[in-house]
Amino acid sequence: MIAREENERVLLREAGKRLGAVLSAVAQAARVGATSAELDSLALKLIAEGGDRAAFLDYTPSGAKRPFPAALCVSINNEVVHGIPNEHPRTLKEGDIVSLDLGLTHRGFVVDAAVTVPVGVIDAAAKRLIAATKEALEDGIHQAVVGNTVGDISFAIGASIKKSGFSPANELGGHGVGERVHEEPYVPNWGTRGEGEKIVEGLVLALEPIVNEGSGNIRSLSDGYTIVTRDGKRSAHFEHTILVTKKGPEILTVLN
Repeated sequence: MIAREENERVLLREAGKRLGAVLSAVAQAARVGATSAELDSLALKLIAEGGDRAAFLDYTPSGAKRPFPAALCVSINNEVVHGIPNEHPRTLKEGDIVSLDLGLTHRGFVVDAAVTVPVGVIDAAAKRLIAATKEALEDGIHQAVVGNTVGDISFAIGASIKKSGFSPANELGGHGVGERVHEEPYVPNWGTRGEGEKIVEGLVLALEPIVNEGSGNIRSLSDGYTIVTRDGKRSAHFEHTILVTKKGPEILTVLN
């Protein structure tokens, strides 16, 4: 775990503002008839216009057989995370829910955020899923304070998801972020109070509840990245990069 110095925090705040603006614009463009490839192109264009770099493009996570081929992860309905937007573009339809996950590198520092948005009019169950996932993120963020543990964050997220009647996606969770897309610590979306690493001032975390409508069981598709629910039910994903300060958690990636 790395506690960031004040000069690093300044750059991370700048990065977060930039990512929040880009992801907001992409989310607003996720309308009926838009394609996943168009959303990816928009994200890449806006990031480049700011003089920054798309953190996911050509990034190879641990265990992956090839670099990720896009700037933006676009995961629709039963797609949980890491949907590739540009190899087999999908057209958004009325009633879809779409998760948009984006990373940005600004002057050497990485931030990461995600949001699930409705496409047109969605059903009541989808609205509940989105609201529950957003609430789980908020509950986790509240626990990201000096002196707490990673387990306190994980417990809060997991309890919130359980209360809603949904399931955390197995094997997926949040992580440290800063100079790389994935840093220590790993932050599961379920856990036990008081366990895990101690939260310290200056720690930067990407917290991301990933919530399935049905069971938490997931599987990977043959493209090497897209993860889907095993039961075919929908999934939602919200994420913020946060900085732990003396005054409490500071959300760096606020959307416009």
